[in-house]
Amino acid sequence: MLVHPIPMARLMLTPTNQFPLETKVQTLSVLERCSDMEEIKQIHAQLFKTGLVLDSTPVTKLLTFSATSVSGNLAYAQLVFDSIQQPNIFMWNIMIRGYSNSKEPERALLLYHQMLRDSALPNHYTFPFLLKACATLSALEETRQIHGQVLKTGFAIDIYAANSLIHAYAKSGSLTSAHRLFDRVQERDIVSWNSMIDGYAKCGEREKAHELFTKMPRKNIISWTSMITACVRDGFFKEALSFFYDLQNEGIKPDGVALVSTLSACAHLGALDQGRWIHAYIDKIGIQIDPILGCALVDMYSKCGDVEEALQVFKNTKEMGVPVWTAMIAGFAIHGRGREALDLFDNMQKAGIKPNAITFTGVLTACSHAGLVDEGKFLFQSMWKVYNETPSIEHYGCMVNLLGRAGQLKEAKKLIETMPMKPTAAIWGALLNACNIHGDFNLGKQLGEILIEMDPSHGGRYIHLANIFAAEGQWDQSVKVRKLMTDRGVSKLPGCSLISLNGVVHEFLAGDHSHPQIEKIYLMWDQIAEKLRQEGYVAATGNILLDLEEKETVIHQHSEKLAIAFGFINTRKLQFIQC
Repeated sequence: MLVHPIPMARLMLTPTNQFPLETKVQTLSVLERCSDMEEIKQIHAQLFKTGLVLDSTPVTKLLTFSATSVSGNLAYAQLVFDSIQQPNIFMWNIMIRGYSNSKEPERALLLYHQMLRDSALPNHYTFPFLLKACATLSALEETRQIHGQVLKTGFAIDIYAANSLIHAYAKSGSLTSAHRLFDRVQERDIVSWNSMIDGYAKCGEREKAHELFTKMPRKNIISWTSMITACVRDGFFKEALSFFYDLQNEGIKPDGVALVSTLSACAHLGALDQGRWIHAYIDKIGIQIDPILGCALVDMYSKCGDVEEALQVFKNTKEMGVPVWTAMIAGFAIHGRGREALDLFDNMQKAGIKPNAITFTGVLTACSHAGLVDEGKFLFQSMWKVYNETPSIEHYGCMVNLLGRAGQLKEAKKLIETMPMKPTAAIWGALLNACNIHGDFNLGKQLGEILIEMDPSHGGRYIHLANIFAAEGQWDQSVKVRKLMTDRGVSKLPGCSLISLNGVVHEFLAGDHSHPQIEKIYLMWDQIAEKLRQEGYVAATGNILLDLEEKETVIHQHSEKLAIAFGFINTRKLQFIQC
């Protein structure tokens, strides 16, 4: 409840001409030029002095600034509103609109109930504001109630109310209700289409969103951005780039959201050329690199292997917030530059930026990749002791990985067993990988059995356990695990590697024979393998329990090797990423 610092008498406002016209015009002119709340308070005092506080026109303008402007103050607007004996519908709408755009959208709904109790009738502006609050809150039941009010008051044919309802239903997860209403709208506009597409996209129904997108008579940047973002969210990164290219071919200028999503797709694909093109485009049209865009660029360059360019973007980003610092720390981490990540972590705090949970994930990962065990332990303990951050499952995973890489398997296992939350398969898997590296077969077998029980549909769990048995010479047990995997119908997904060449991303799977240059690729790899043998390299196959054909695939048809061979054939500059 809002506590009024000063009790005020409730005033009866009337649109009256009893005040001098010149005074009223001057007051309204001053209100139009008002830029902050200090000026509003002075004008409010002047309204009392001149008596214009009883005139609805200047009071409405004062209320509008206080409730809806960036420099306004909703608490002050509420104080003014509560002093009015019989607010008109415009004033109710101003307050509902203010709360619907605020961090307290539920108060817009409470205000509407108060409005009905006071027998004030809504108009066609009221419902879009209310439904925006419902969409923000994902409040399905309230959306249905307001839908009933829309029908009852006769505003159902209003396109603004209909679009707001579609958006609110979609945001609340009731896509059936949203689509049913969408089908009933006689004259759909671009907002109607975009609301449905965005609703399907954000609920993970990308194909239905795409189906509507193709039927859409006219598309704008919001339509395209929804599809790009949906593809990135669902892991269809090549499709996201395709939508981005189509957007440009249609002559539509991408906005910040589209650029950020497309850069994310480039980062996951290792598509450095496309990422650089987007960066050049940003510079060319003069888009300011804000913290969100800066974060996306740093992340893209880091994941595409150009950490120096990532650092340059980081240094040139203005108004750096936590995300940009965190992205750069993560960039150093994935490249094994742990000391630089820790130095940046220190500089971040010196700049007055408080690290968050994601920052700690990045810096702990940096410690893990660089073997900085003591530093990692110190940072992990300082999370709750110094920064008041409760470690999450991700942070415990980083620590298990850190300890496991360093060979401290018993300590890693103890950490898992004392975690305040239930360990996930990923946590046990990190320790299992460490057991394979350091040859602790007894612990590895225990973990392998735990993982198969926890994650029976994951083929990699069976392969790990089978290889541990094989490495220890227990071939019968290894065969049993393989047979169990086959009997359960579980298959291991083939490895996938991507290589970017002249702006085109080429994808290879283990044992792939679909590429048009596949014969040349295998010939090139044979030449590479022969050169490696001449240099004394021998493939490690002792722990692989496979038949002869499978071994041939593992040794000579690995996806990374196919991508490397393709790169040697077609270019001397290799851009490579494993997925």
